[in-house]
Amino acid sequence: MTTPAGPGSPRRPAARLLVPVVVALALAGAAGTAPVASAAPAAPAAPVAAAAGCPGQEVPPGPPAREETVPVAPLPVPSPPVGGLGGCGDTHAGPVPPPPVGVASYVVADLDSGAVLAARAPHARQRPASTIKLLLALVVDERLPMDRVVVGTAEDANVDGSRAGIGPGGRYTVDQLLHGLLLSSGNDAANALARELGGVPATLAAMRDEARRLGALDTRPATPAGLDGPGMSASAYDLGLLLRAALERPRIAAALTTRSIPFPGFADKPGFLLGNDDRLLGAPGFLGGKNGFTDAARHTFVGAMERDGRRLVVAIVRGEPRPVLMVDQARALLDWGFGAPATGIGTLVEPGTTGSADGSDTPPGAAAPAGGAGGADNAGGAAASGDADGATGSTDGATATGTPDPAGAPPVPAAVLVGGVAALAGVGALVAARLRRRR
Repeated sequence: MTTPAGPGSPRRPAARLLVPVVVALALAGAAGTAPVASAAPAAPAAPVAAAAGCPGQEVPPGPPAREETVPVAPLPVPSPPVGGLGGCGDTHAGPVPPPPVGVASYVVADLDSGAVLAARAPHARQRPASTIKLLLALVVDERLPMDRVVVGTAEDANVDGSRAGIGPGGRYTVDQLLHGLLLSSGNDAANALARELGGVPATLAAMRDEARRLGALDTRPATPAGLDGPGMSASAYDLGLLLRAALERPRIAAALTTRSIPFPGFADKPGFLLGNDDRLLGAPGFLGGKNGFTDAARHTFVGAMERDGRRLVVAIVRGEPRPVLMVDQARALLDWGFGAPATGIGTLVEPGTTGSADGSDTPPGAAAPAGGAGGADNAGGAAASGDADGATGSTDGATATGTPDPAGAPPVPAAVLVGGVAALAGVGALVAARLRRRR
């Protein structure tokens, strides 16, 4: 889930200086990193509200991840767009554009004023990978005492992807697991914390609620750790919201800048030092960040930095570390941001100031967007034992017949009707075209 680097990785000043030139050359031949409107996994017809967004950006691009096995309808697209950012491409404050970067989406914003200084496809839905662990950390910080002891299991130890080093019978405080979650992007720590929160379905429900509270309406967690699953999505804009919220929690903010902590062993394995793998750690003014990777998501990163009393956050989504490392692309955008005007092109919304995408928090008198009910957008079924993040659980949303409804998909009759109408329209158009040719 994380890029393979540790806190002692050498800095690359040459790469940093060449970011604008090298990335510009790379973009000329690397169209694959741009947003794609290719087909996503087979899914029911999108809600009507999706028409308000940018074409091809309401769901993560294909090809689908192997874990995306359940058809899931896209999240509704809020109208007007959250934060006033309705652009589908690049936009920025001031006359000087940001340096070119090879990512599908990004956001640069001021943490204190909320002003968004630059963005590319800010609300395009992408797979967030391990950056979603920030959302889990917010739930843990809110709901679990840091001194509670959690006993590790074989399921924790055998989880897919990156691990902190939990083992069966090991005893870990919630605080140690939180550090394992954030420092080494431990999927095993995510699994153990989800179990302590009541199981995967309950954890995903709490994460969805927190995302809605923050105004992160492009975000739908499918696994607590960020491993791919049906319906998983977030956006560069939402990742900016998540990190801003995380930095406002003292325990999380301190963990994000911790270089290492002693971590318990288990059985006959001794304890060890757990290190922080963030490549910006140690940079002047670094406030914290989180990276992530899956084959389907590609590379993601969100980080924040302070300079001369100004604090900025950058989120870059669906990029590649070659020819320029993701952290250096993020650094180039931050360098630009510190020289950009303070007046933004949009804003990072404050928590609780926007209704949820499914209409459940829509202010009285406002029309609820088309889509599913809030409790039905759970994709926890992918997190069953042996799949997704290896945690045992089942969906917490169900249709009237008791069939799991993992991500707020419309009722089957409605989906069939919409699909049938679309199919008939397509057939009609084909027949008409053939008749015209015969004439």
